[in-house]
Amino acid sequence: MDQSVLEPYALIGATILVVLLTAAAMLVVAHAIGPRRRGATKDSAYESGVPVIGDARGRFSVRFYVVAMLFLLFDVEVVFLWPWARVFHHAATTGAQIPTEDGFAAGKGFLLMGMAIFFVILVYGLLYEWKKGAFEWD
Repeated sequence: MDQSVLEPYALIGATILVVLLTAAAMLVVAHAIGPRRRGATKDSAYESGVPVIGDARGRFSVRFYVVAMLFLLFDVEVVFLWPWARVFHHAATTGAQIPTEDGFAAGKGFLLMGMAIFFVILVYGLLYEWKKGAFEWD
């Protein structure tokens, strides 16, 4: 196999190796310098210094899941925004036309309008959820 074919993957492999070695080193150091005394107080769970109250497997309100899904929705829109920003920057700085499948050449105005429509739909969804009370925790 040609060495030039594997060359792009060498950096990825080196990064994975460094991450694995760092994780292993952290575990070894934590075990070596960690506490030696055991007991009910030392082994009890706490969060931010507050003792645990109640069962950890309690039920959550449905509103928690609605807000979590909304967070994912608005977080995933960044996945669409990043490649668009790269293409828009290229079109805006070079004046290049981006060809589409139907032969139409999309310029920066077309790209900007497409993202504006996308954001209008997102803002409409946000306002709808706000009106429905999805963000109120009463």
